[in-house]
Amino acid sequence: MAEGPFFRAQTPLHPDHLWIWEKAVYVDENRRTWLPITIETESSLQVLLRQEDVPLGDPVCPSQLGPYLLPVMWQLYPGRRYRASDSSFWRIVYHIKASIDGTEDMLLEQLPDPEDE
Repeated sequence: MAEGPFFRAQTPLHPDHLWIWEKAVYVDENRRTWLPITIETESSLQVLLRQEDVPLGDPVCPSQLGPYLLPVMWQLYPGRRYRASDSSFWRIVYHIKASIDGTEDMLLEQLPDPEDE
């Protein structure tokens, strides 16, 4: 019986900070670039961040972004979550690193604001 390739995923360290560099590009404290894909559903907002090396242009000021659904900065907090620059909290659903090519994916989900409940 032939078996296909077996891939293992590792759980890497979470970035301590993610800052927006330009629209659709975030940078962490190690100058690694992360590309966001926003996923909106009726009940939640999620963002899939993929660590991928891309050439960086000049950084933009938040005022240059125009309307933007995602925060300009995330800071790692205890309890597998991030606090965003708008004071919202985002849960780390998963963060994996593929052993075959080293690609990192991290899925964040915005937590409901306790004051809105």
